[in-house]
Amino acid sequence: MEHVKQNGRASSSPVRVGLGVAAVFEASTLLATQDKTVRAASPWQDDPYDVVVSLAQFAVPMLALVIGLRLLVRQAPGGADRVRQTVRAAAAMITLVALTLGVEWAAVVARTPALRSRAWTSALIGGLAVNSVLTAVVVALLVRSLRRHGPSGGGETDWLGDAVFVCRRIPMLRRSVGPDTAAWMRRRAMTVFVGLSALAAAALTAAQAVGERWTDPLLIAWFLIVETTTNLAFCVISNAVAGFVARPPRTRLRRIAEASVVAGCVAISGATAFRDTLWPLFGTGSLTSVPAVAALTLGAGLVTSVGTAALLLAGLPWDPSGLRGRFAAATARLRPRGESKSP
Repeated sequence: MEHVKQNGRASSSPVRVGLGVAAVFEASTLLATQDKTVRAASPWQDDPYDVVVSLAQFAVPMLALVIGLRLLVRQAPGGADRVRQTVRAAAAMITLVALTLGVEWAAVVARTPALRSRAWTSALIGGLAVNSVLTAVVVALLVRSLRRHGPSGGGETDWLGDAVFVCRRIPMLRRSVGPDTAAWMRRRAMTVFVGLSALAAAALTAAQAVGERWTDPLLIAWFLIVETTTNLAFCVISNAVAGFVARPPRTRLRRIAEASVVAGCVAISGATAFRDTLWPLFGTGSLTSVPAVAALTLGAGLVTSVGTAALLLAGLPWDPSGLRGRFAAATARLRPRGESKSP
């Protein structure tokens, strides 16, 4: 037990440093995206760079929040597995930060001379350099911590257990939240992910529509779908890495269906980011029509989802003898007692 506590304290140091780096990254990202003057000087203000920056802007603080809450709940059961999961979650957060910084460096290399304020541009690039150095240090610390702890042990130890542990100590929630609630969410994890993704997307879409004064229902609906699919892909992939929800075993067909949906969601985000590059392959002129944008991006997601499902289904093992054996076993169970087998 003392060894587990020592490992937990040792592992919390790189996690806490990672949270600090994430805070610096989030502050600089908010400055570059929310202030109009600074945004006009940002090399990564346009797509495809802005798609990745926008995702990180909301995903990084969400991951930092759940990691910080887990560090506060020290008394929850789980032991070494909780430590491994926390380190993996921090690694996922810093990986997203590093990916975003890489995209921003790509924007710096490819930037055009149309930026308004060279002073702010230089300041943003300087901040990018500082963030890159800090992120590299945290990556080294987390890699060493991951090697020390090894892969996650799996099982029923997940972040839902922490939520139940906290809720059981709040008088108003003690009776309404318990192990049964966590078990229900584990069985219906995909439904929970879809609901949370749609809820977050609806809030962001409403803010965007009000801020940009959108009046086109098709534009609002398309933006809502894109945000929902992006959030869903993030939820499923991050859960696979960090183990926020310990999902029970699923059938092969269900796993294929979920993988296909996630692949389609990723394709929608990719097509949205590179829509101007992809459009000449399917149409002529500039891409300014909302129906054309919706058809291009959502069509890419649909084709990718169907193609992924077809490829995964083609890899399913086909064993006719095994099917005959299972059919024979089922027939034997249905045969009345005392009836002999046919020759």
